[in-house]
Amino acid sequence: MQAKIGTLGLAFTAVLTLAACGNSRDPSLMNLRSSHQGPDEFGVIPTKPLEMPENLDALPPPTPGGANITDPTPEADAVAALGGNPRRLDRNGQVPTSDRALVSAASRYGSQAGIRQTLAAEDYQWRKDHDGRLLERLFQVSVYYKAYKPMELDQSAELERWRRLGVVTPGAPPSGEAQQAVK
Repeated sequence: MQAKIGTLGLAFTAVLTLAACGNSRDPSLMNLRSSHQGPDEFGVIPTKPLEMPENLDALPPPTPGGANITDPTPEADAVAALGGNPRRLDRNGQVPTSDRALVSAASRYGSQAGIRQTLAAEDYQWRKDHDGRLLERLFQVSVYYKAYKPMELDQSAELERWRRLGVVTPGAPPSGEAQQAVK
């Protein structure tokens, strides 16, 4: 009996050791998994009713990714349904006049080519390095918040820092002194 328990313990240890060696997967800190393979409900766009054309030979050739007869402007329709301005969609790569000051301020120190790819690679490496311990991965425990904890902003300390600098913060609750004065 004692030998069986020892052998079982040794086998369990070997399995855990081998599982720890095989870490070639992509890090997934939030461990979000879908339980079924169904349609993406956010990818379904209701279209206008189908109509039978009078002459089937007069139909234009299909244009993948382009407009279609049934629903020529699906993105503009979605923007309008959500309360936006569909005319702002088509700018041909130009920055709208109303946003030029913002873009100018954001790019005043220049911009780095390929920044999105660089950030994606750095974030991937960070997530890979902080993807949790073996048992956390085995039991799919989320380590997202623990991995990004060093980057967390202390909102109370930051609010006080801005207030010491004399910046008005109308969206924040009043400071402790102001709350005491109200009482």
